[in-house]
Amino acid sequence: MADTKYTQEHEWIRVEGDVGTIGITQYAQEQLGDVVFVDVPQSGRKVTKGEACAVVESVKAASDIYAPATGEVVEANAGLADSPGDVNAEPMGKGWFFKIKLLDKGELSGLMDEAAYNAFVKTLG
Repeated sequence: MADTKYTQEHEWIRVEGDVGTIGITQYAQEQLGDVVFVDVPQSGRKVTKGEACAVVESVKAASDIYAPATGEVVEANAGLADSPGDVNAEPMGKGWFFKIKLLDKGELSGLMDEAAYNAFVKTLG
C-alpha cells in the first residue's frame, strides 16, 4: 500500500517501493485559486530535499514546489502543460507534478502523516 506523507509547505509525496509521486495538497490548491500554469522538472534531474524544483502559477500568485526528499526525477506530469486545472480538480490524483526515485527513504521520517498534516492546517486559520 502506498504511504503518503506531507510537508509544511503543503506538498505531498506518495511512496510506492522506491519511487515517490509528488504534488500539492487540497489546502494548497484552495489557497492558490485557479491554477493557470505548472512548470515541472525534467526526467533525469537530480533534486535535493527542500530544493525548489517546480512552479505552480495561479490567478493569484506563483509558488515554488519543493522536493520533499532527495532523488532523481523519473517522470514529470506532462499533461499539466495542457491541463493545469487538473491540479485544482484532483490535486492528490491526476494533478500530481513529478515522480522521483528516492535516494534515502529515511528523509521521509521528518514528514507528517495525514492526521498530523490535517492538524497542522487547522492551526493556519
